[in-house]
Amino acid sequence: MTNLIEYLQARLKAVVTICFVVLAGVAASSLLVDTGHAHTWVEQHVPFFWSFFGFSAAAVIIGVARWLGGSGIQAPVDFYEVSNSTPCEEE
Repeated sequence: MTNLIEYLQARLKAVVTICFVVLAGVAASSLLVDTGHAHTWVEQHVPFFWSFFGFSAAAVIIGVARWLGGSGIQAPVDFYEVSNSTPCEEE
């Protein structure tokens, strides 16, 4: 697995290009969907609605997770390196 990660890191520009091509393919495939029986007006009239909706939902989830992590849920990076003594030994 480490070799795969190193291989992809060495070819980062190609990986980014492939990701954009896949993203464009997914977005283009949404144009082929029949919207005649859509449930809402937005689904029927806004192209790439579900692509935008999915991206927005993921961005909100990531933002909330980062906010929660920074507000105290996430331990500091050096949590285990701060002190080697236990609370009983400090007295």
